[in-house]
Amino acid sequence: MTTARVTIKEVAARAGVSKGAVSLAFNHKPGLSEATRERIFQAARELGWAPNPTARTLAGSRVDVVGLAICRPARLLGLEPFYMEFVSGVESVLTEHSCSLLLRLVRNVEEEAGLLETWWRSRQIGGSILVDFRADDPRVAVAERLGLPAVAVGHPSLTGRLTSVWTDDATAVREAVRYLGALGHRRIARVGGAAALGHTAIRTAAFDEAAGALELAGAWQVTTDYSGEAGARATRSLLAAGPADRPTAIVYDNDIMAVAGLSVAAEMGLSVPADVSLLAWDDSQLCRLTHPTLSAMSHDVHGFGAEVARTLFSLVPGGAAGSRRMDTPVLTPRGSTAPPGG
Repeated sequence: MTTARVTIKEVAARAGVSKGAVSLAFNHKPGLSEATRERIFQAARELGWAPNPTARTLAGSRVDVVGLAICRPARLLGLEPFYMEFVSGVESVLTEHSCSLLLRLVRNVEEEAGLLETWWRSRQIGGSILVDFRADDPRVAVAERLGLPAVAVGHPSLTGRLTSVWTDDATAVREAVRYLGALGHRRIARVGGAAALGHTAIRTAAFDEAAGALELAGAWQVTTDYSGEAGARATRSLLAAGPADRPTAIVYDNDIMAVAGLSVAAEMGLSVPADVSLLAWDDSQLCRLTHPTLSAMSHDVHGFGAEVARTLFSLVPGGAAGSRRMDTPVLTPRGSTAPPGG
């Protein structure tokens, strides 16, 4: 059921004053007693309303501000090429519409769910982009209840009835494992992202399926937080075993961890790709600056962000847009992968 946003008229009615009095109170203008001013503020708090003098309403066909909340530490977000490219793609479309991006870092999805409600009820945003879905994600119910125009970046199995834009991660993982298997690798590991993320679970299941189909002699999966430090720790743990017991190939869920893994291999006296092959997800400039250059699963992240933004504009106001699967990431072999011992 859609919940309409609270209006200044409703606040005035709750406080027993005129709309002009509400405006005076929130603009800190004279002409009201302190008791009346406080009664207005109390009514606004009870209704969850706040003024937003800088944003236009959604009357007509414009959206002026799009919200995007990301559950990442600021330090890590600044180092992660994926989100820099993704936001760049979103911004390229927002600029065409003279629209701004309201970006907020949050600690968890529950905090983001509350933030979405505040943004929408106080008219700070005209729509939102939602990322990093979990199973039973609370943001789905919040967005549906509010009638918030939103595009979910995630597989439809995670995003409920929200319009979603996603890549086929399962197919890409299977392709990566089959490629390493075709090179002759029989012991393959994956250094994955956060276990709670829905796309991590999808990749985990696809890796298990591909490893089982190839009847690998060894298959390992380790979850991390996407940071270089966590990727390095996981790599050390995987490579600490003897030559006959450690993986000969490792797939990483992002480029930062793959670069860290390359450094760890050198630190441990191992040659890439002769002793261990490394393959990164989310191809970026980082993958092309290392030595050897990193093989990667490549897709157009900038174009992905742009398509997400275009889909959102097709939803507002009151429009409809179907969910869309983007092109599956494609394997780009480089110097970091080769037959084992090659």
